Amino acid sequence: MVINSQKHNSNYKLLDFFRFTFVNLPLNYMMMNFKSLLILFLMSFPLACQQTDERELAQQQKAFQARALILKEIKSGWHFHTPALRPDTQNMLRNWAELRQFNSEIMQTPGSSIGGFQKKAKSLSKKAAELGKSIPAEFDKPEVKSRIAALTTKINQINLYLNIREIPAKKISTLVADADAAWSALYREMNEIVQKSKIPLEEGESDILLMQDSSRAIPDLATQ
Repeated sequence: MVINSQKHNSNYKLLDFFRFTFVNLPLNYMMMNFKSLLILFLMSFPLACQQTDERELAQQQKAFQARALILKEIKSGWHFHTPALRPDTQNMLRNWAELRQFNSEIMQTPGSSIGGFQKKAKSLSKKAAELGKSIPAEFDKPEVKSRIAALTTKINQINLYLNIREIPAKKISTLVADADAAWSALYREMNEIVQKSKIPLEEGESDILLMQDSSRAIPDLATQ
């Protein structure tokens, strides 16, 4: 009986050994590996965050430099020159408030940021649109209207290109030069109108002009 009992105990010990070897040992090994991986992850996480922050900072610096170059080029090309007017033309335009407001706005230097140029272009676009609605009677002619339309178109294009995501600085500089030329063309047209009005009419020319004036035409009684 003693021998059988010892044998039975030895069998239990052998079973416990196998349980430890094939169950506990793999679990312990897996736990050790998991802990090692966790420690490695925790150690590498700050480094990964630092690398991400450095990349974002580099991208921000690159975008800032690109925007600074765009602003510099816009500034260098933003030049408007007040056109010359005859004294008598100035006298006839003295009551055209919308033109004075447009002239004042276009000659004011925008702020030192792209946002400042965007605000300037938006304001110019609004004031240019008002010119076509308030032309004095002496200058309310197709030639003047076409000059104003050309100027308004260029100003609106400047406003458009200044508000897109990728601002084309060279294109804006070209449009500014075109708008400046259109502004000068408008003034030349008004000077010519005043100059022509000072030329004495030849004999009989005044009668022809009166006949061409539709507002003074005699109504056709047959159509009434």
